[in-house]
Amino acid sequence: MTYIPRRPTILSRTPWWLLAIALLFVLGLWGITTDAAYSQIFRALSGGVITTLWVTIIAFAAATALGLLIAIARTSGNRILRELSTFYVEIIRGIPVLVFLFYVAFVGAPGLVSAVNWLLQPIDATITIRQFDFVWRAILALTVCYSAFIAEIFRAGIESVDRGQIEAARALGFSRWKCFRLVTFPQALRNILPPLANDFVSMVKDSALVSALGVQDITQLGKVYSSGSFLFFETYNVVAFLYLTMTISLSLLVRLLERHLHENTR
Repeated sequence: MTYIPRRPTILSRTPWWLLAIALLFVLGLWGITTDAAYSQIFRALSGGVITTLWVTIIAFAAATALGLLIAIARTSGNRILRELSTFYVEIIRGIPVLVFLFYVAFVGAPGLVSAVNWLLQPIDATITIRQFDFVWRAILALTVCYSAFIAEIFRAGIESVDRGQIEAARALGFSRWKCFRLVTFPQALRNILPPLANDFVSMVKDSALVSALGVQDITQLGKVYSSGSFLFFETYNVVAFLYLTMTISLSLLVRLLERHLHENTR
């Protein structure tokens, strides 16, 4: 009698950890929709989701652009650019994000306002420190912090491209910029995208630190609500649920992206 193996079902192929997460999500959603206290907390905190995503998206886009420029400087043939960009990366990566948030908010922002006022002297115009909103101070701090980490991702991706292809492009008469745009960067992008997406997930979590500046994100709204209602357990359950929903969804998208890129490079 010939043994015919059974085809694996979708349930058997699904990892147990993913099933456990899905169960937790269903239980959390059920609690929010059926319990009056949880429903009220969810409505109070839902506005913070927009602030969290707004701060994260703007800061990450700016950090990516700045990180790319720093990575190009780190891989350039100019020693001065290499040394300055390396100094920037090492200094920024050595400072905790929370410390840098305070530094930018209470030291860097007043200094920047003073510099702008000095430049505006010829037209007799001034701005005040109150006009520099704490949301934008938080975005600036996250941009600078993450640009150093993203620069290292770009640098590693650029250096992973075979030097022979770059030399061949240069031999064909490509300029340095054209060689980077048409040969180096498209190939480096395949290696860059997964860790870059992981950094975006990390920034979603680190954005909770902006609550220390009073920015009305999920964490800050949860802190305010729990201190007024004394429902600390329920409030921070909802806070954790919101962050987990965002980060796990993004992490699963990153896994799909990595699998797609892996299959395309076979």
